[in-house]
Amino acid sequence: MTMQRVILLMLVLNTAIALGCVALTYTMLEPLRSGAVAQGYVTEGGAEPEDEGSSEYTFFPIQKVIVSLQGEGREHYFVLDLVLQADIEADTKKLEQIDPMVRNSVVAYLSGLSFAQLRAMPIVELQAALEKVLLADFSSKKLAVPFAHVLVSKLIVQ
Repeated sequence: MTMQRVILLMLVLNTAIALGCVALTYTMLEPLRSGAVAQGYVTEGGAEPEDEGSSEYTFFPIQKVIVSLQGEGREHYFVLDLVLQADIEADTKKLEQIDPMVRNSVVAYLSGLSFAQLRAMPIVELQAALEKVLLADFSSKKLAVPFAHVLVSKLIVQ
């Protein structure tokens, strides 16, 4: 084979591979281009499910909840930023007013845990435990709960 034929063969092969990659990328990204997957509306079969009455939420941040725990020979600090998820109609004044109570409940709960327990706890489990504690604390004080869920937006361990 001459050098020109080898170069021509490599050119044709590279072009075929490039076209194949473009076609594959196009077919894989077509649902994203239509916006269905980006909005979370495509099911496994590719069909869009019926509207299940999705609701809108508002989020209220509770920043820098600091907890000090004794560890193995030294003190450790946990800094948590929480977000309360509430319905869009929720009164922001009520969310602002419960800030001290949420902080108190969170600090009281986390102070009862050891450093090893808290460090080993996955975020999902921590969120569920905090939500359970807050709901129990609000019900024990016979207060209305103006939020639906508690989210951990930041966790720093020192």
